[in-house]
Amino acid sequence: MTARIRILHIVHNLDYGGLERLVGALVRLTDPARFENHVLTLRDLGRFAEGLERDAGLHRQAPMRRASMLWPVALTRTIRAIAPDVVHTHSGVWYKASLAARRAGVRRLIHTEHGRQYPDPWLARTLDHLAARRTDVVVAVSERLGRQMADDVVGDRGRIRVVPNGVDTERFRPLAVNGAMRRELGLPDGARVIGSIGRLVPIKGYDVMIRAFAILRDTWRDGPPPALVIVGDGPERARLAELIEGHGLGGAVRLVGWRRDVERCYASFDLFTLSSWSEGTSIGLLEAMSTAVCPVVTDVGGTPAVLGDPLRHRLVPSGDAAALAHAWRDALADGDRRGADARAGRERIERLFGLVPMVRAYERLYTGDS
Repeated sequence: MTARIRILHIVHNLDYGGLERLVGALVRLTDPARFENHVLTLRDLGRFAEGLERDAGLHRQAPMRRASMLWPVALTRTIRAIAPDVVHTHSGVWYKASLAARRAGVRRLIHTEHGRQYPDPWLARTLDHLAARRTDVVVAVSERLGRQMADDVVGDRGRIRVVPNGVDTERFRPLAVNGAMRRELGLPDGARVIGSIGRLVPIKGYDVMIRAFAILRDTWRDGPPPALVIVGDGPERARLAELIEGHGLGGAVRLVGWRRDVERCYASFDLFTLSSWSEGTSIGLLEAMSTAVCPVVTDVGGTPAVLGDPLRHRLVPSGDAAALAHAWRDALADGDRRGADARAGRERIERLFGLVPMVRAYERLYTGDS
């Protein structure tokens, strides 16, 4: 019997987020007869680790000294003890983990870039350029990100592969409007709901979203004023809460934190929105479109490729709060077109962004067949 290939995913942690959901999908869905999965976090395991131990060995790296950037002795020792055939690093850990993996004697190293910072700092590009030289395959989750990596980070373009993110179209399927969820969130009867799900970090541009929502509410004349629901957590939460209060939106914007039942959240949205400055391929966007929620999102990263020509009119420039408010108003004013766009989005996700094709693409990379 052929021995299974041992895969070690290295991430910062397994708290809720698109990257972490993708790692979880890879762990759950790679063929267990061919692959043995392990996950190593460089911080606490995080909330998303719950239940994942059924499909993978979970490991937490003990705190490392600052000098580990130059000589990651402890990390090298941990990787050597796990003895993977393939190390798969993910955004944010690439330089240190690639150095340790090579010193541990790992024969194949794969890195997935889920999105770059905006603006992309010189030091990050330099360190990642060095990491790329140690890496066999660099995966970009969108064509646009792949071009950016080729221009700014990866010297050998032949190492780059594009594997778009995928989504579970059965879990994230169209559902009836969730009145119970709306009541749970305290949303007014009859109010249109604009929703967003993601990590509360500066690159997501939630401050722009809140300014856009203030513009929309100030000029709204078409029945009950809309509500904005932001699902997620992160270091920006306190600042965003202050911004909400500063605009007098305390009763209209809800910061609800992370939830496991995000599929119920999507069913309560009339629109899904992103105000990001940069994206790879947003998992939240894929999930929203898979549940047949009309998107209004910024024209960044892999987002235009997800929407395609049928939904290109739902893209807005990043950083333009007035344009975002206008696009929301346009979508909320025309229910028939919004419904048609929601159905078109679901069709695109089913056809082009399924979870299983993504996992099979990674399996081919693990075996060296792609």
